[in-house]
Order: sequence, then C-alpha cells, then structure tokens
Amino acid sequence: MTNQPLLEISDLVMHFRTSQGPVQAVDHVSFRLNPQRAVVILGESGCGKSSLAKAILRMLPNNIGAYSGKVFLNGTDVMSLGDEEFRRSVRWVQMSLVPQAAMNALNPVIRVGHQVAEPFMFHNSAQRKQAMELVKQMFHYVGVPADFISRYPFELSGGMRQRVALAMALVTSPSLVILDEPTSALDLLTQSNIMNVLKRNKAELGTSYILITHDVATSSELADDIAVMYAGQIVETGDAEAFFGQPLHPYSKMLMASVPRLRTDVEPDFISGQPPSLISPPSGCRFAARCPSRFDKCTLEPPSAIKEWRTVKCWLYQ
Repeated sequence: MTNQPLLEISDLVMHFRTSQGPVQAVDHVSFRLNPQRAVVILGESGCGKSSLAKAILRMLPNNIGAYSGKVFLNGTDVMSLGDEEFRRSVRWVQMSLVPQAAMNALNPVIRVGHQVAEPFMFHNSAQRKQAMELVKQMFHYVGVPADFISRYPFELSGGMRQRVALAMALVTSPSLVILDEPTSALDLLTQSNIMNVLKRNKAELGTSYILITHDVATSSELADDIAVMYAGQIVETGDAEAFFGQPLHPYSKMLMASVPRLRTDVEPDFISGQPPSLISPPSGCRFAARCPSRFDKCTLEPPSAIKEWRTVKCWLYQ
C-alpha cells in the first residue's frame, strides 16, 4: 500500500448565502483517507455532513457563498480543475456518490437499468449493449435480481433501490465512493445486507469509502477511521478501534454514551441543549454551551487541533 493518501482535504470551506447571513455548513474541514480504507463522518443531523459530501464532489447549490480549500485525489489538486474537466475526469470517474433517499435520486420514469448504464456510457463512450451487460454484472454483484433491470424505481423496495444506487456509483469503478446515510429508513435486516455488500466491495474491489451517518452502530460495521463532525467542523479524527474504545472529545464521549448497549445495564445518556446556529456560531468552541467539561477559555477562543496519536480539537488536551 502506498504512503500517499487516496484523498486529502485541507481547509475546505463551503458557506451558503441566505437572507439572514452566510450558513457556515463546512468550515475549514481537514482530514485524509488512505487507499482501501473507510472513514466514517459521524455527527448529529444538521452538522454539515451532507454538505461536506457535496463540497468534495463539487455539487454546489445556486446560493453558494464561499467555496475554498484543497482537495487532493491521488496526489492531484482537483480543486484547481475547471468545472468541465472535473465533471469529465473526476466526478463519477474517480469518486462517486450514493445519495441519501435513493428514491429521490432515481428518475421515476426511466428504467433502473438504463439509469445505472448512463454514467458508464457517458464516461467510457460505450454502446448501450456493452453498458447493459455491465449493469447485469453490477446488479448480480450488489444483489439485485437480473430481471429488475427493466423495472422502474417505484417497483422496487427501499433496500433494492439503495442497491441500485450503489450499483450506479460503482459502475465506472471509482476508487472512492461517498455514502450519504445509505441505510437510513431501512429495516435492520436490510441495513445488515447493505453493509455486507459494502464490506465485500471494499475487500474484493479495493473500493474506499466515506460513510456519512449519525448511526454509531452502523458506522462500526465498516469504519477503519472516524471523523466526528460538529457544527460544520471536524472535532476529532482517529483510528476506529481506538475511537470506539476511548473517544477523546467531550462531544464524542457523549455521542458514544447515547448508544444503547447490549451487554450492560447502563442506560443510554443524552446530549442536552441544541447545536449552535451555523449562521452565527459562537466565537469559542462550538460545543462549549453543551459541554460538561467547559471552562472560561472554551467560550473565548476556538481550540486548535492537536495532531499526535489522534487529532482532537479541544482545550482539554492543550
């Protein structure tokens, strides 16, 4: 395995314009992902996880206010590429997306087989017959029956639609797939089946993943590394085994304490209060108002990240 990371993000910023002021959805985010690894972006709803996925893939809304930083993919700064070059050589070629709510991502009036074939035909100048043969192979690989190729999205269950979205993301053989809440709104058995497909793809195809979720239990199935996001910022990163054994940031600790345990009688805890507004976040630590370990400095200055055996953004470790 090469020492060069597959993906390295440095100081990534994406703010949205609103009538009340800029929403700091992604605010100076940095992390890295090595080849054939899976990093889980963990955090509450509304913390900026999905916005981070859109920022990496340059899927920018019309009300973009600020967009800057560095995104290196296989050593190449893809932020320096023009929009057309990025669309043709990066998005859905080197990295792709499995969006949240696959039913909304699939065109309801086009058969799912044709939708999965489209990215391969566009990026490889392939004929439809060749593309459809590949779609059959991808459907078999992700566990979709071959005869589903001619069905419409509304004729499929939620789990099958999610598998179709995964096949669409994998059809061009990208080295990186971003998964945005891929198992939300699915029953537990279907969630388990989807995670098994993802683990098999990672082992057999060498696919790397960014898994975006608020579900700690689901994240533990796939994670090699963890990045905890809070109020638009990454507050802790590290190896998954070390993180699940001993989270460091107070938010990470409380997040883990909120997970029900099967083998203990400890009641799950909860995080009191509300996340801060991303339009006017506090000047100090963004978690300070909800943190049981806060002291005066926490509300005055934002902590810098300590990068040693783990990365944690908290004054307790400085």
